[in-house]
Amino acid sequence: MSEFTRLALELVEAGRQLHSRGLVPATSGNLSARMSDGTVAITVSGKHKGQLQEQDIMLVDKHGCSLDDRKPSAETLLHTSLYARYPDASAVLHPHSVNSTLISRLCEDWLNLGDYEILKAFPDIHTHQCQISVPIFTNDQDVARLSTKVDTCLSGMDIAVGYLIRGHGFYTWGSSVADAMRHLEALEFMFECELRLREIAK
Repeated sequence: MSEFTRLALELVEAGRQLHSRGLVPATSGNLSARMSDGTVAITVSGKHKGQLQEQDIMLVDKHGCSLDDRKPSAETLLHTSLYARYPDASAVLHPHSVNSTLISRLCEDWLNLGDYEILKAFPDIHTHQCQISVPIFTNDQDVARLSTKVDTCLSGMDIAVGYLIRGHGFYTWGSSVADAMRHLEALEFMFECELRLREIAK
């Protein structure tokens, strides 16, 4: 099995799992994995993530340019900028969950998450007695401009595990598709907890 086929099948399975949990409704979201040569396998534009096939995964170069004349996700630069920022990142996942969409509208510029046991799902975190900050960015149809804002923010963070786009969803990454899925599940769990805490506090 080629490296591309292996990664494409991992992304297909990730798409099906995310769809089964209601995290990528309609044709929302995008998924990618970095190849050993630096090219990126990414979902083609407009495909339902719960119905992906291997042929729905395409290749782009490190700048996000198509290598097979097909149209990648409109948000490809948000993936490639993360790969450029984090050399150890080998997968980037972007769901459009209800929890992330709602919490991004309730907070200003940051969501602080602390004292959750599930924080240990992230690399180099070994105790619940810590806090991570998830930046929130205003949605922007100019993806190049948005990716620059995101990268500038992430460059100043010691620990970054993901970010939110207001009214849109969130991005997270990992050293493999499986690692990125673990980070996604941990963030999604804490987003739901934060929403419930706000409801209880009313």
